[in-house]
Amino acid sequence: MDQYIEFISNHPFMVAAWVLTLVMFLLFERSKAGKAVTPAQATQLINKDDAIIVDIRPKKEWATGHITNAKHIPLSDLDRRMDELTKFKERPIIVVCNLGQAAGTATRKLKAAGFEKAVRLSGGMTEWKGQSLPIIK
Repeated sequence: MDQYIEFISNHPFMVAAWVLTLVMFLLFERSKAGKAVTPAQATQLINKDDAIIVDIRPKKEWATGHITNAKHIPLSDLDRRMDELTKFKERPIIVVCNLGQAAGTATRKLKAAGFEKAVRLSGGMTEWKGQSLPIIK
């Protein structure tokens, strides 16, 4: 630990540049994932704008519980099953995964396919369950 402190004190500009690069990288990756909505915002989109929920988790995770009326399209099948969502192009689509990270990939794919209102659920099902919001099995 003393070596780290010594290195940081001897090379403050290099450490600052590394930290800045890391922060910029994380912000860039986060922005590529598309807009995120909180569970409260997702609930509002579902109730007011008739949003569609697309759960991209694997079948095993889906079976542990999912949001009511969610469509189960695993991420590995999304490209092949995209046509199932075509009739919902004008409605908001909320993409749900376990932690909210894989949903960014699916959101990018949906936006590229013309689903302009696609968003991801921030924190995924972990956050949804953490806020004691309803799930069905």
